[in-house]
Formats: sequence, C-alpha cells, structure tokens
Amino acid sequence: MVLHKGTAPDPAFDRASGQDRKAGTNPLYAGAYPALAANIRLPHDSLAEDPLPPDTALQLVRDELMLDGNARLNLATFVTTWMEPQARELMAECVDKNMIDKDEYPQTAELERRCVNILADLWHAPDPTAIMGCSTTGSSEACMLAGMALKRRWSKLGRAGKPNLVMGANVQVCWEKFCEYWEVEPRLVPMDGDRFHLTADEAIARCDENTIGVVAILGSTFDGSYEPVAEIAAALDGLRERSGWDIPVHVDGASGAMIAPFLDPELSWDFRLPRVASINTSGHKYGLVYPGVGWVLWRDKEALPEELVFNVNYLGGDMPTFALNFSRPGAEVAAQYYTFVRLGREGFRAVQQASRDVATQLADGIAELGPFELLTRGDQLPVFAFTTKPDVEGFDVFDVSRRLRERGWLVPAYTFPENRTDLAVLRVVVRNGFTHDLADLLLADLRRLLPELDHGPRRRTAFHH
Repeated sequence: MVLHKGTAPDPAFDRASGQDRKAGTNPLYAGAYPALAANIRLPHDSLAEDPLPPDTALQLVRDELMLDGNARLNLATFVTTWMEPQARELMAECVDKNMIDKDEYPQTAELERRCVNILADLWHAPDPTAIMGCSTTGSSEACMLAGMALKRRWSKLGRAGKPNLVMGANVQVCWEKFCEYWEVEPRLVPMDGDRFHLTADEAIARCDENTIGVVAILGSTFDGSYEPVAEIAAALDGLRERSGWDIPVHVDGASGAMIAPFLDPELSWDFRLPRVASINTSGHKYGLVYPGVGWVLWRDKEALPEELVFNVNYLGGDMPTFALNFSRPGAEVAAQYYTFVRLGREGFRAVQQASRDVATQLADGIAELGPFELLTRGDQLPVFAFTTKPDVEGFDVFDVSRRLRERGWLVPAYTFPENRTDLAVLRVVVRNGFTHDLADLLLADLRRLLPELDHGPRRRTAFHH
C-alpha cells in the first residue's frame, strides 16, 4: 500500500503568478484579480510592459465603453443595432472564417452565392442565371465597385473628354469619394426650394456623351424619400433616341432596396427597368444585419466588364474576386443568410411594415406638438425629417437635439446641402427594435422639454453629419 502525504499540486495553479490558470487556454491567462483594475491606467500611446488577465482587461475596456451612447436610442444611424441572440451566436461561430478563403470555407461561399440569388429574385433580375454579384464590407464599397464598372464600360466607347457622373446633392459621401479617387467629374444636382432630391429633368440636363451613368437614390439619407427611378430611366431612354448616348442607371438602394420589395412591390425601380445596370444595398441597414456587409448586383455580364474580375490562386484554389479589400470575416454573410432563412418574405414584410408604422405615427405625433413642421413622414423609408416652424424664435433644431441627448436620445440636427443651407432639420431613423413604446417615450420627452426650450436661452450646438 502506497502512503500519500499532503496534497497533490493543482495542475491549474500557476506557481509563477500565484493564480489559477485554466488548462488548454492562452498561456498568458490568469484569473481575475478584483483589486488589480483599480491601479491600472489604460495605454493611450504605447503598449504596457506586462499582460493583464483577460477578465481584468475586459472590465477595463468595458468600463470606458459605458461612455458611449445607447445604440438602441440612436435615431441618427441607419445601421442595425439589434439582432436576435441566435444570430449573434451564429456570428460568433463564424467570426474566425475568412470570406476570401473560399476553398477553405466552401459552405460560407455557398451562403454568399445564395444571398446573391435571393437578392436577384427580389430585384426582378430578367435572367437569374446571368446575374453577377458579390458581398462587400458595406454600401460604400459596393458603390465604388459599381462606379468602377460604369467608368470601364464608358472607357470602351473611345470617347474623348473627362468622364462624369450625374447625381443629386443628397447622395451619400461615398459617391463623391468615388469621383475623387477615380478621377470622375461629379455633376451634383443641387436642391432647390422644396425639391430635395434628383428628378428626371434635372438629371437629363447634365448628361452628355462623357456621362458614365446616373445614380438614383432609393431612399435619401437626408429625408427618407425615394427618387423617381422609373422617370429618370424613361428620360434616359428618350435621350438615347435623340442623341445616341446610352447612359446606364445605378440604383443606390443602400436602405430602400430592402424596403421597397416588401412594402412597395408595385413600385418600378429595379431590374424590371432595362436601363438599370446595377443595384447596391446595405445588409447592415434594412437588411437587418450587424455591420458590416453590403451587396452589389449587375443585371448581366455586359454590365460588369470581365477584366475587372480577378481570378486569384489562393490557398490551392482558383477563384474570381471583385473587391477593394481582401480578408474579412464570414460572420456577416452568415448572418445575412440567417435573416433570409429566419424571416422569409412575410417576415421581412412584417418587420419593415412595423418600422414604417412606428415612423409614420411618430412623425404625426411630432407634428401635433405644434412647433414642428414635417418635411417627410416616414411613408417611404421609415425615416423622416422635420424642422421648426417659421414663427418659432425661442429655440432651433440644434437646441432640441442637444436637450434630447441629455435624456439619452441621439437625434441628429444638420443643415441641408448647397442651395438649401438655410434649412436645418432633425432626422429620425426608425429601425427594427425601435418600438411604439420607445416612440411614445420620445414624444413624452419632447413634450416635457418644449416649455423649457421656449423660455430658455438660445444656444447653438453643431452636429457632425
């Protein structure tokens, strides 16, 4: 019989650090030390000499992040701020998969292909087998890719002069970036009076033989309104008959391309219009996925010149790729497919309709308060803009935005672009997860602060848009 004296050493106990270490984990792991965090200053400019236990590091960073605004009360952003726990779980499982490694993660690549096919069906592609499309990091990258295709198609025509792109002044800044980066002249149609976006007449007036395309916005970020895509396409058809200039349309559907198919099925804006060459959308906006994922589709191979698509031999496989970046996680693509599986057509319709209902009722409630005037009421995108009435002198929209922030609401106030910089508005973006109850709370806070604003000193606070 073997005699045992004392206790055996615990293999999970690290004698060097004097702390527990879980088997099979990072060798730097050490258990939480409650008093440790109180004596640590986080690095701002250079790395500290020594590592920290993961729980301590987590708590320190989490404490600083408490100073951020509450994403659910952020009525400035179009980006999804709530997903189901199951979607979050799926994303966590896929965050280590690199989307570019299609040979290593073939099923993730297959989910991307299915998503492209589903969008082609939603957007009425005339021949689903001819469609070209891919995922991106968001609509900004998608717009850059679409713009590159437009420019390359134009360059093959052998025209002299500098290429130009026609669009409204309400476009997202990524289009101005595209023009600067790829040396294209931006022909921005300014706002005028009560016209806040591009119209057919204004677009045609700026087109010539060097116009690579016209960008139509399905859902302006300034006020949530749809631009008249069908009218713009019809006007370009007429221009072709008169001049021979065959100018394509790109639809920037960053938000609206995931709203209109479900709530406005009769609206003609997509590939049903032969002049629409490409469409983009943000999966992480009304595609209901956390950032960042976008999508861009071309109606056929002619719309996407083949020389822009690279065949890359990577990790043993030859694959086509068209992107501005390379490595990125597969989590968002998996989450996009999850939302398609989870919701189906009827689920998407119900979610988007709920957002539109909240938006229109909230807009009506704000109009009934008295001092405010609606520019839009959320009946296209679930987004609306409003301003103070001309006779309101005690406060402006910037005062309202500042006071709402004190209650946690993030409601942006900003001026419109050139020609309407005299107009300053507040904008509300209603997303999935913003309920009628939260809308009622916002209205209650507005009612509560109006008497204070009307009698208080006027102070202007800038908002960076």
